[in-house]
Amino acid sequence: MRNKLQKLLVSTVAVLTLGVITSNHSIWENLLEHGESHKTPYTKDVSKEYIQHAQPEVDQFTMSGQLIDQAKEQSYLKFGNRIGPKISNEFDHIIFPKIEEAIHMTVDHLNVNEMRDLAMTEKPSGDYSEKIFHIYQASSGQDMIRFHVRTERRPVDGYYYNFHYHTYKDKFASHNNLGEIYWSKDTPPKWLS
Repeated sequence: MRNKLQKLLVSTVAVLTLGVITSNHSIWENLLEHGESHKTPYTKDVSKEYIQHAQPEVDQFTMSGQLIDQAKEQSYLKFGNRIGPKISNEFDHIIFPKIEEAIHMTVDHLNVNEMRDLAMTEKPSGDYSEKIFHIYQASSGQDMIRFHVRTERRPVDGYYYNFHYHTYKDKFASHNNLGEIYWSKDTPPKWLS
């Protein structure tokens, strides 16, 4: 019975969202896995039977591309419906290419096994907290790179979003600037809203 309800729910959402959210979308992993950790490994667990039949070759370029896709998804999840539409153009053309570059600089030197061990946090912080997402080693839980956005209020100018990242190379001490996006003189809404 529960399986039929899940199938009905998935089908209904796929129809209502005009196919944007399909049955293999990441939203279902979070919704259907009750009580699981909020960090999903970069590669999914695969049954031994499947591995014996076919193990597709995945190269580093494909894996870093998947990380980048997840990065954009997590960023827009953080922005929510109130902030995302207003800053999306500047984010897509100015900030996100720098995020891509930072990801490549951090992970492209890893071998395939190290790349398979990478994971990305799935819950950006809300309210006015900075965290967008972190990329970490799933086996050890150690962060490799952390992407943040800080809301800054400048007395005369108004509010800006300062995008930056931290890496494990300097123990996350330095702010590596990715750029800024102007909001307005009005107080911005909270993240995830």
